[in-house]
Amino acid sequence: MSARHALVTGAGSGIGRAIAIALAAEGHVVSLAGRRAAPLSAVRDEIQAAGGQAFVHDGFDVTDAEAVERGMAAAIAAAGEIAVLVNCAGEAPSAPFEKTDFPLWQRVLSINLTGVYLVTQAALASVRRAGNGRIVNVASTAGLTGYAYVSAYCASKHGVIGLTRALALELARTDVTVNAVCPGFTDTPLIDGALETISQKTGRSREDARESLARSNPQGRLVTPQEVAHTVCWLASRKATAITGLAIAVAGGEIL
Repeated sequence: MSARHALVTGAGSGIGRAIAIALAAEGHVVSLAGRRAAPLSAVRDEIQAAGGQAFVHDGFDVTDAEAVERGMAAAIAAAGEIAVLVNCAGEAPSAPFEKTDFPLWQRVLSINLTGVYLVTQAALASVRRAGNGRIVNVASTAGLTGYAYVSAYCASKHGVIGLTRALALELARTDVTVNAVCPGFTDTPLIDGALETISQKTGRSREDARESLARSNPQGRLVTPQEVAHTVCWLASRKATAITGLAIAVAGGEIL
């Protein structure tokens, strides 16, 4: 499926960045979607330096339907129909449930769940036109189990998995597959925020906090963004044609 167009949201850092780079390395033309131009441009430059092709689409706010429509139209105009859609934009603030106020709840659900809905709604017709389309939603092990102090995040990621399964069934008789990947604790800038919160609340060092998160993985380590990206690339390939409606944990055995 080389030289096909892949659009990745949240492509400026962390898992989204790793996915964009991996897809480009496999020959896809990659649309880098996100709110800020600078990190997206850095990813584009890295892809181009390696001989790949990528386009920057900043101002792509997944919570804003009009911004999504504009960004999608620009991406299709630049690189053709979208064969691979990767929904990766997300946020993971932590707070006890009693301190999870409504604005926090709304923000997390808006980015993590409604964002997937808006982007997929805007892209689906193009994905179907492209043929052998692939939709991959980056969820989390928090969509497969519960974690304390991230109730909004858990709710949003459970919702992403539910949406993935429902859409996979609706599209099962087409040539579009829909799957989710569910990373465990992953070594990204997002985890840095969690480490800072744990350190502030417990008085433990960031190193101790990192070790405590790593221990949740039976392999005793954090997942790498590249490991998540490899799974996405497989789901985007022809080798995964019969794989749809799954939520695949990339977590070292944490979720069995």
